[in-house]
Amino acid sequence: MSVVGIVAEYNPFHSGHEFLMNQARLIAGDDPIIAVMSGNYVQRGEMAILDKWSRARSAIEAGADLVFELPFSYAVQAADMFATGGVDLLTRLGAKNLVFGVEDANLNFEYFGDRISKIPRQRQEFADYSQTYSTQYNQMVAREIGHEVSEPNVILGLAYAVANANLGSPLKLSPVNRIGAGHDEILQREAVVQSASAIRNLLLNGAERSELEQWLPKGEIAAFDQEKVLPNWELLFPFLKYRLESASIKELQQIYQMSEGLEYKFKAEIHLAENFADFLRRVKSKRYTYSRLRRLSLYTLLNVTEADVLNSYDHVSTMLLAYSKRGRKYLKQQRKDFEIDIVSKVDRKNAQEGTLGLQVRVDRLFEQIVGADQNFGRRPLEVN
Repeated sequence: MSVVGIVAEYNPFHSGHEFLMNQARLIAGDDPIIAVMSGNYVQRGEMAILDKWSRARSAIEAGADLVFELPFSYAVQAADMFATGGVDLLTRLGAKNLVFGVEDANLNFEYFGDRISKIPRQRQEFADYSQTYSTQYNQMVAREIGHEVSEPNVILGLAYAVANANLGSPLKLSPVNRIGAGHDEILQREAVVQSASAIRNLLLNGAERSELEQWLPKGEIAAFDQEKVLPNWELLFPFLKYRLESASIKELQQIYQMSEGLEYKFKAEIHLAENFADFLRRVKSKRYTYSRLRRLSLYTLLNVTEADVLNSYDHVSTMLLAYSKRGRKYLKQQRKDFEIDIVSKVDRKNAQEGTLGLQVRVDRLFEQIVGADQNFGRRPLEVN
């Protein structure tokens, strides 16, 4: 079977994602398309603007056949770990191809991924505090492969390629040229496809849903119409402020990826910050990107420790969020061969285990914000 996999966030699902899904269907033919999707928290260190169930429904309506949740311990990570989790999960679920959008699909991702994966680990350790880790990593990659790497989706595509090489290249890589706007946070009204960042900004600034009709599927617009609250960091900032001001330095030192004295910087600046954007500016340095600091802020808010993340990898599972008729048929035929536990119902027992246990715990805050249970009492959506 030519089962096609996609790793995504769909935050929110828009016309660019629809285009990639159509390209995936050309490869898959009558075989299933599996989307591994971040849950209620996304890679850049924030809550998704719509819950995972609504976004999974949109993906199925656009052509996916199965949507599984990428666990929090992989979803809220830098590109290398995000890609590793996605590629590993797709491989365990029987995917044979990985389709992803990039700024330049002509690059030989298989070759580059193999080259980068063979770089000795000690040469990937960077101690230049005048530049971010990601900048130094990109410079190293450029030296090794002879090609400048700066476009965000090429960087992520290379991360997929490296993860695939490290796993023995189980997936065929199928890059697709992105269309429309890049990652600009300002709406480009003449563009056929908008960036997810621009759409989120428009929504959070109170735009009428009618303004989005040309860029979002009807089902996605309907989902926004039903939401009373759209999660964002300005809503969460008071909770972060309380958490940082009430926690001790020793407690903060246990937070995942809290390092190099950032706990002192966070604690010193939070009382002075007027809002979350101001807080990020105050703690920003040449060493850390804004994405890295947002993720660390999210780990702190959710009290995710180093031990929590490491323990979550002891028992990796995935939640089935939605499926089509073709997806249901594939599950029935292949499920016994999957090398991973698929969760269709959260109960008291499995809610204590591994990646799912951490997922259920962090979703508690999301539930408080949106006012709807995200795990208990929920079943996978069948979308025809």
